[in-house]
Amino acid sequence: MGRKIGSRYTAHQILGRGSAGTVWLGEGPDGPVAIKLLREDLSSDQELVGRFVQERTALLGLEHPHVVSVRDLVVDGNDLALVMDLVRGTDLRTRLERERRLAPEAAVAIVADVADGLAAAHAAGVVHRDVKPENVLLDMQGPLGPGGSHRALLTDFGVAKLIDAPKRSKATKIIGTPDYLAPEIVEGLPPRASVDIYALATVLYELLAGFTPFGGGHPGAVLRRHVTERVVPLPGIPDELWQLMVQCLAKAPASRLRASELGERLRELLPMLAGMPPLDVDEPDADPEEEPEAQTDARPAAPAPPAGARRGAVPLVPGARPDSNRDTHTSMRVPAPDELAGGARGTARAPRTSGAPRPGSAARHRAAARRRRLVLGAVGVALAAAIGVGAWLATSGGDDDAPQDTNHSAPSTP
Repeated sequence: MGRKIGSRYTAHQILGRGSAGTVWLGEGPDGPVAIKLLREDLSSDQELVGRFVQERTALLGLEHPHVVSVRDLVVDGNDLALVMDLVRGTDLRTRLERERRLAPEAAVAIVADVADGLAAAHAAGVVHRDVKPENVLLDMQGPLGPGGSHRALLTDFGVAKLIDAPKRSKATKIIGTPDYLAPEIVEGLPPRASVDIYALATVLYELLAGFTPFGGGHPGAVLRRHVTERVVPLPGIPDELWQLMVQCLAKAPASRLRASELGERLRELLPMLAGMPPLDVDEPDADPEEEPEAQTDARPAAPAPPAGARRGAVPLVPGARPDSNRDTHTSMRVPAPDELAGGARGTARAPRTSGAPRPGSAARHRAAARRRRLVLGAVGVALAAAIGVGAWLATSGGDDDAPQDTNHSAPSTP
């Protein structure tokens, strides 16, 4: 027997879990639906419930072929739920984890679909604020698109705005997922439509490369890179596509394209990408061909990442494990200006061709350490030789001159 959600819906089976809630396969008056049941602590927040109701008109009115439509919003006792269309398929994160990276034609086709969905949302005054592969669903029932891609639909509209209530997110907090946060969000500015464009360009980069352009390491380092680093080029993609990505990853929001422009430009590039294989690049923090080297200090080795965990993205919740719907919606402190200062090249994660170590990688650090040891050793040998030569000159110089009186005592009186 299923769980009743309000008076019209029944939840039967869990489809996925995230930090904001649980997605259920449910049944409604018109057939199967997906029900996102928010966490109990969210449903008990009366201020959030009020915001939930206020967003009802905007969310219910958002209809587009590339948006997962919200059919109903349920507020019933401790239950706070979004009832959505059921998409028969999987999410983009699952496909990315299975294939590691996509062929450029398929990646661009998927992102163009999402851009079209965002254009409709932005026209209706709705900003998604959490565009990422987990929130892109692939419809496996429909016909295949360019490069064998499935129709992509963006889901979870409104969840970020609902959770970002004043009581939960003060001026010193950030709501979102670190790898996809636009620089202006990191700097504490209000989110506008351009933050979705930045996040979507980050998703495109990840689909092509297998990792995000600024991800990896501590969340604070990820946020700093968004503000201070320029994206490093991906080898092997047409310049037209790369320039489009660079424009949408611009630090200045006004420099980015609108969603409608992005979708149109991406579709124009599809013919030149036909038949192109996935890029042959390695993750910045992976050195598969580097032989292990004995540790030279007393620090313990870092533990290996758990099986199935990605190195490209960092969950904000410590100890969080990946699942079928890794929603990392939570808050973290806005970095201070001195923490964001890092220079234009200080923490860049440079993609590289397969097998080549990247700047700043462990392999490069070990090689640099070896070079420093060799240089110091050579300097030491040179100093020792110089000292030896000086000593030899000092002792051999007396053979050519008259004996020297080295007795400095006062002469005796006659």
